[in-house]
Amino acid sequence: MSERVPPIGTLTDRVQLKRREMTSEDEGGHVALFVPVTSLWARVRSLTGRQGTSADGRAVEISHSVVVRFRHDVKPGDRMVYRGRNLDVVSAADLNGRRAYLSCACSETSFTG
Repeated sequence: MSERVPPIGTLTDRVQLKRREMTSEDEGGHVALFVPVTSLWARVRSLTGRQGTSADGRAVEISHSVVVRFRHDVKPGDRMVYRGRNLDVVSAADLNGRRAYLSCACSETSFTG
């Protein structure tokens, strides 16, 4: 990730980290559940947005950058909830190689019709 180290005091957004867990259904399939892990201080920034189609409907995908204090347990497939919005973690990388901050590329998809 090509981000600068955030100054102290800029992690002012509150996010909830949720872990994806697969469970089996009685009918024989599987379903993904997101289990809350913890709340974190973060810096959330919207990066880009694009409109397209998904499953025969119009969809809007917005990419976000979420910077938190370094953690080993954040991985792609996890979810961060920010102000009621579900941000799916696409990638997570050490921001500067010193294990101080973790930069997560996240994606938010909403269907408009």
